[in-house]
Amino acid sequence: MKLTEGAGAGHLHPPDVVGEVERLVGDPGRVAPAHQRDDDALAQVKFFTPDSNWTWYASEFDGEDIFFGLVDGFELELGYFSLKELKEVAGPMGLPIERDIHFEPKTLKELMEWHEKQ
Repeated sequence: MKLTEGAGAGHLHPPDVVGEVERLVGDPGRVAPAHQRDDDALAQVKFFTPDSNWTWYASEFDGEDIFFGLVDGFELELGYFSLKELKEVAGPMGLPIERDIHFEPKTLKELMEWHEKQ
């Protein structure tokens, strides 16, 4: 599955955003182990559930399915998440996950600090 697959609600990334996220990985197809992460990494993309409080910020992408970034859900944590799962999941009212087209890139550290204040 490619990141640019699909249309409408399932089309979570246009090609220009894909290039920005893939560029951060360095070696396409490889996501570094979590213990090698840096919270100064720049989150380029934000996904959210419009009918819930879950948010995902992507700083790396393996070129196929797996992102690494910040997830604000039950807890605030750095971790991996799947494009396939983002496309399949819906919020409590059945609304699909969306990409925030107005999101300005921020470091994971900035995002963690902001969410911890909320």
